[in-house]
Amino acid sequence: MVIVRFYRKPGLSTGASTRKLRQLQLVSSLVRSLDTELCFNVEISSELTRNDREKLAWILGTPFDPHSLRTTSHLTEVERSSLLVEIGPRLNFSTAFSSNAVSICSSVGLHQVRRLEVSTRYLIHWEQVGLAIGADIENKLSSVLYDRMTQCRYLSPVDSFQLDIAPQPWYEVDVMGRGRAALQEVDSHLGLAFDTWDLDFYTDLFKVKLRRNPTSVECFDLAQSNSEHSRHWFFKGKMVVNGKEQPKCLIDMIIDTQRSSNANNVIKFTDNSSAIEGFTVENLRPTETKGASKFTRVSNRSHIVFTAETHNFPTGVAPFSGATTGTGGRLRDVHAVGRGGHYIAGTAGYCVGNLLIPDYNLPWEDHSALYPPNFARPLEILIEASNGASDYGNKFGEPVVCGFARSFGLFDSSGERREWIKPIMFSGGVGSLDADMVRKVTPEKGMQVVKLGGPVYRIGVGGGAASSVEVQGDNKAELDYGAVQRGDAEMEQKLHRVIRACLERGADNPILSIHDQGAGGNGESRSVTGQLSTNNWHKQKHFTRYFRNVLKELVEPAGAVIFSRRFPLGDPTISTLELWGAEYQENDAMLCRPSDVPLIKQIGHRERCPVNIVGVVLDNGKVVLSEEEDDNELKYLDGSYVKQGVRHPVDLELELVLGSMPQKVFHLDRKPVIVTSLTLPTSLSVLQALDLVLRLPSVSSKRYLTNKVDRCVTGLVAQQQCVGPLHTPLADVAVTALSHLSLEGVATAIGEQPIKGLIDPAAGARMTVAESLSNLVFAAISDLKDVKCSGNWMWAAKLPGEGAALYDACVAMCDVMSQLGVAVDGGKDSLSMAARVGKDTIKAPGQYHGSGALVVSTYAPCPDITLVVTPDLKCPSTGCTGVLLHVDVSGGQSRLGGSALAQCFNQLGDTTPDLDRPGVFKQAFIVTQALIREGKILAGHDVSDGGLITCLLEMAFAGLSGLNVDVTHKSGQPLEALFSEETGWVVEVHPQDADYIQTQFKDRAVPCHMLGWSTASGWQAPIQVAVDGAVVLENVDVLSLFRIWEETSFQLECLQASPGCVRREYESWRKRKTPRYSLTFDPLISPTPARLLTRPPRVAVVREEGSNGDREMAVAVHMAGFEVWDVTMQDLLDKTVTTDTFRGIVFPGGFSYADVLGSAKGWAASLLFHSSLKEQFRSFVEREDTFSLGVCNGCQLMSLLGWIGSVTQASPDQGQPPCPDVVLDHNLSERFECRFSTVRVEKSPAMMLQGMEGSVLGVWVAHGEGRFTFRNEQVRSSLERKLCFPIKYVDDDGEPTTTYPMNPNGSAGGVAGVCSQNGRHLAMMPHPERCVQLWQWPWMPSDWANKYTVSPWLRIFQNAYTWSIERRV
Repeated sequence: MVIVRFYRKPGLSTGASTRKLRQLQLVSSLVRSLDTELCFNVEISSELTRNDREKLAWILGTPFDPHSLRTTSHLTEVERSSLLVEIGPRLNFSTAFSSNAVSICSSVGLHQVRRLEVSTRYLIHWEQVGLAIGADIENKLSSVLYDRMTQCRYLSPVDSFQLDIAPQPWYEVDVMGRGRAALQEVDSHLGLAFDTWDLDFYTDLFKVKLRRNPTSVECFDLAQSNSEHSRHWFFKGKMVVNGKEQPKCLIDMIIDTQRSSNANNVIKFTDNSSAIEGFTVENLRPTETKGASKFTRVSNRSHIVFTAETHNFPTGVAPFSGATTGTGGRLRDVHAVGRGGHYIAGTAGYCVGNLLIPDYNLPWEDHSALYPPNFARPLEILIEASNGASDYGNKFGEPVVCGFARSFGLFDSSGERREWIKPIMFSGGVGSLDADMVRKVTPEKGMQVVKLGGPVYRIGVGGGAASSVEVQGDNKAELDYGAVQRGDAEMEQKLHRVIRACLERGADNPILSIHDQGAGGNGESRSVTGQLSTNNWHKQKHFTRYFRNVLKELVEPAGAVIFSRRFPLGDPTISTLELWGAEYQENDAMLCRPSDVPLIKQIGHRERCPVNIVGVVLDNGKVVLSEEEDDNELKYLDGSYVKQGVRHPVDLELELVLGSMPQKVFHLDRKPVIVTSLTLPTSLSVLQALDLVLRLPSVSSKRYLTNKVDRCVTGLVAQQQCVGPLHTPLADVAVTALSHLSLEGVATAIGEQPIKGLIDPAAGARMTVAESLSNLVFAAISDLKDVKCSGNWMWAAKLPGEGAALYDACVAMCDVMSQLGVAVDGGKDSLSMAARVGKDTIKAPGQYHGSGALVVSTYAPCPDITLVVTPDLKCPSTGCTGVLLHVDVSGGQSRLGGSALAQCFNQLGDTTPDLDRPGVFKQAFIVTQALIREGKILAGHDVSDGGLITCLLEMAFAGLSGLNVDVTHKSGQPLEALFSEETGWVVEVHPQDADYIQTQFKDRAVPCHMLGWSTASGWQAPIQVAVDGAVVLENVDVLSLFRIWEETSFQLECLQASPGCVRREYESWRKRKTPRYSLTFDPLISPTPARLLTRPPRVAVVREEGSNGDREMAVAVHMAGFEVWDVTMQDLLDKTVTTDTFRGIVFPGGFSYADVLGSAKGWAASLLFHSSLKEQFRSFVEREDTFSLGVCNGCQLMSLLGWIGSVTQASPDQGQPPCPDVVLDHNLSERFECRFSTVRVEKSPAMMLQGMEGSVLGVWVAHGEGRFTFRNEQVRSSLERKLCFPIKYVDDDGEPTTTYPMNPNGSAGGVAGVCSQNGRHLAMMPHPERCVQLWQWPWMPSDWANKYTVSPWLRIFQNAYTWSIERRV
């Protein structure tokens, strides 16, 4: 193997380079400037020909600047004048970047490229020439340039990827000879996190019962399988609190909540996710999934799936990669439910310590606080973890539709520091499950054990045990880092497509049983909860286990032999222990019948997902890991292998690993609560309090999270985070459809109240449940008793005082759920939420006298996804005044303990709000739901962080509306009445409905009080607030308070996007207003073809690996009347289908090959460098009866192919790569942008937009590289003259704009799409296919909602249909 290097400049964007320079200058004032370049380290197995080099140069280079790529460096280090630092990935495994880059090379015939890693080279220039920089400063400067978990500094150019590592052999642990001491030694050596109980139990197991030594692999296996992370000992343990044995363990109490709820679960406490009864819906599915085929409508019963995970420890160590794999693992939980599930949307949450944002002083933060070196700082965690989760979801194609974020750190009343040193990274997900795929098939002898996904890497070794350490920081640092994973969204997407293809075969689904790979790797087993009463849970017959494992649980109780040599290795130095225990991601295991192996491999080939048959199911109840060269299954099937006497690294009875274990006993003692009353400055005004509270991260705008994450992909999103005309991130509930073609769906919401739990754990738990339901109430659901919950507990439960607090919180949660009629059906616990800082143990908030680190996710069926109420005030925008009503469940109480206001003064207080009257809450929920179904509620928002006044202001921000309110029903002083976070919600109603609505609440004994009115519209609308008639806030407008609320988000966005763009958005708010939408056509009158056909025209939706918008595109095309086909690039390469049978080709959105070398670069290469495909597509384009549409990634592809604009050949040889006229470049904001932008349809030859000219309307955009650039000004002006810019981004007045964010990418002239001169080929960055149903629109003018029943965007597909019929030859 040889490594060749290519260098390209610059290495970083302007904004990223500026941020790095600032970091370097904070380390040393000697730094003057910074230059960067990329180095592509290409490992090849044979020499590259000239043609190969030209291909590689096109793939690695930039179309408009080919000379920026060369084989020698652009940067030269000058001694005592500059310093060259090269940073690249650690070389012990291939990165996801390399995997995708190699796939691109392979697709164009560069099979000799085996690995391709990119490094960044930084040339740091000093302020003065002649400076001698010491090693200490050099090391400090280098350290800020990389993540030491995933990257390292290259002191010399990389000349080999081979590592000088020999696979470590497994060995026997001499328990027979040395007893417990041998296990203690292997525990220390491998970081197994054995406690005293474990050591005693395993010593007895092997020495007394089995009478043999375990192997090191078996010890590792048992540590993962039976760790707290996997077995959840605490929740299933016997509780002795203050010396009194409690009647039930925690899991028993949780399961008992099911008794008072509707029995609508089809899966609970078992499998990888929970599920409830759904609806019968229509879906569009391919008629054949092993090859290209047409879509057809299928009616099926679709159940609703939910799951939630936390990925705290890995995210604390390496925030970006930890969050990516947290998201990926949770996604696999969804698609590994039953015999396979479908993902729909995700939720996300982050809890971190004090942010300490540079140059932005938040007075409650302590800048002198110390942080451990083995964890990232809170600010980095919040930015990079949310970047990682967003990036993974964006590339995979899962929208994030709901979430939370919280920052906290202070010394409590006892003087103990409480802060999220170890963060919370929460990931939840909604999905669907076909009714006939609920139950996994019991394993039978002869079934094949199949692994789906990528090769084995030395990743996440020991994650289960590492996450179970009582205090993070007690483990060796190298073991902490070794336990963290790295994610590859592209591989996960291919993996999911295989599962979906199997599922969509219906009764012929070859998947009999499936599990995802998570903590513990191939040998993992995680028991979570029991389904039945478990007072005697340790007796097998009384306990239904829930294990989320890969191979062992998959084959239980039958047993299996697994052949290590059948696993593809991404690293040849992988040891057997690492193969068995590594948590390499994007992997599932499944069972199938031998006859179905060819089918699964065929599907895997089509989706380009590795499929490996790694073992066979036996009937001896054992799991055997065989290293034999002779992987003959027959000797294991007939049992003759036993006679050979081979010692295997794993040879365990499954009952020993997965079976019943003695119940652990936990002796817990309550610690006295030390609280002090809240003391606020006597001169504190409401405006001064708002200036603090509106900046608190838990209260302030979350725009820094929502702007960068896709909220529309799948086309199934009915309600995401952003509401109102300017898309303010304030939604309480998320709603998604189960199908593009039906109105039934699911609502989900989140509750978390960790700070209140610091004062009273029981109250914190009850308030968490109340918050989740107070958010859920704004979507019309089937029934309150249909609501199910996922409970996620983050707790330092094994430290003094903490376990008793958790127990009390669990009792409170279960009791209040039972009174409300809702129930838990799944969840997860993370009981190592303390971190070591020096000699101090820092516990997370809510873990000492508090249950606050409990996250409750509620979900429920939605019979009609259009019945959703959002927080934005609506009456003023229509010229009328709205009435504001407060549904006050607390009965007028005003307790400030645990409030945002208290946190702003570094206090907690002594009395926290509580759900004192669950019965009143239940009735309030029921009445509100009925009013929503009647259409009586215009806007609504729950009272939570920041109190009643924040609730009102947020409604005003979202609706650009003024307020005039007088709070007369609350107790206490004005600050208490306005800032206490008592349970309840505010609704806006029409004046004529106010009396009726108040009567409805009164009849159910629910307090509902008149607050005042929503008044004028616009940023300058006045805000006036009074308490008991005394005005406490006046002479302030909406904009001034809104800018305060936005500023913390603004500061955070400056650290993750182009500061110039971020500032322009922040400064532009004063000029923003409700966009002026207008239509020049009637969408209710569809175009009628001049003639009818016996068979509809055929259109291919062509997808490449990484495409993720193909299904919603297929639905949009289908709705217009076409016969739509699912076609992959592999189908075309295999010549099983050709383009000549289609009238139209559509290239959907996504991230082909993860966009690793530029958007659509790999996809274009597949077409440009394959002569047969190139000719096929050339012929298609030249036919006069064909059309094409490219959206997002498809638009980027069409520009590179020259289907819009044109291409200029690089040389007379027609086989050489072309130079296109139009290229899509990175957004000027330097990040992925998801917006609902306003566009105007221009006069153009674009066939699909005919009759729409002059229309101004909203449309989803979601891209990172959407800026149209042109080879030169002549090209741009020529296209402008020829009217080839048919769609443009416009401002709120409907005029083309380049102003961010109304123009989300910075395209000159506001260009959002380009068409060919003949009008048959259209490429656009916005996503009309995600707006073809009105419920997919996040906002529209109020009169449109009543006027139209058909989305205007359906017209472009109808135009194509009519044209295709009329142009048929």
